[in-house]
Amino acid sequence: MSQMAFLFPGQGSQAVGMGKNFYESSSLAREMFSRADESLGYSITKLCLEGPEADLRLTQNTQPALLTVSTIAYELFGQEPQIAAGHSLGEYSALVAAGAMSFEDAVLLVHKRGTYMQEAVPVGAGAMAAVLGAPFEKIKEAVQNAKSGIVAVANWNSKEQIVIAGDDLAVKEALSLIDPPKSVMLPVSAPFHCRLMESAEEKLSYDLNQIEFKDLKFPVITNVDAKIILEGDQARDSLRRQVTRTVLWYNSMEVMGKKDIDVTVELGTGKVLSGLVKRIARGWPKSPTVLNVEDMESLEKTKTALSEL
Repeated sequence: MSQMAFLFPGQGSQAVGMGKNFYESSSLAREMFSRADESLGYSITKLCLEGPEADLRLTQNTQPALLTVSTIAYELFGQEPQIAAGHSLGEYSALVAAGAMSFEDAVLLVHKRGTYMQEAVPVGAGAMAAVLGAPFEKIKEAVQNAKSGIVAVANWNSKEQIVIAGDDLAVKEALSLIDPPKSVMLPVSAPFHCRLMESAEEKLSYDLNQIEFKDLKFPVITNVDAKIILEGDQARDSLRRQVTRTVLWYNSMEVMGKKDIDVTVELGTGKVLSGLVKRIARGWPKSPTVLNVEDMESLEKTKTALSEL
């Protein structure tokens, strides 16, 4: 029996048409889209299937859209992993799969999360940038030395890819101090995972406290600490702190690499996390087979691949 890890994607993986093949092929998928619509009070189904892209890209829509499609992928796959992790928003998908909270609660919660994040900083005042090929310590030193505002490491995705976030001028100052081989300003509407999100964390904390969290059916590695959790209260606390703190994805994958994992399955739109795990796993004792489920075709391919292992 293969040791499986499930990965759940975050913002950046969305695309118009996401989940369409599931919707057309599965009554379960149609039911779950309907449940999401009812929970939200508007049609996330229409946004996923038809767009427009500009509306789907709004963070308060992107987050429930991705969670819905990832949860459908998980339900259709019909298996449980030995361990799981989700990137930022994807941690909510992982916790829904693990039974820590209900799908309906999570869909509405991430919609609110996206709204609070957008409200925390005026559009254009903040920025995020991907830094490619520069060492973590150099990036950490630069964000500490930047004088023109708040800037921090937002996502430690891999040794080669680290994202910084903060005030627009401070992000640009940090980039000049780092002088990396390559950097890319990200097309985001707010600077996530830094102190500028403190008002969003405060509002979300209240909502998190209104939701029932249960102990997990399988372990999940948290973004904020890169630690394995199994208790509902730990899940709630990690989601609260995650808003303003670094997503420790590289560290989380290093924890996963020590668990003798044979297979990783990315559940939801795109293959962003699959690409990251391929690079990170070069340093693991053994490299896992990397699979994904984003439509019925990839679902069948993954099931076939697992039966042949």
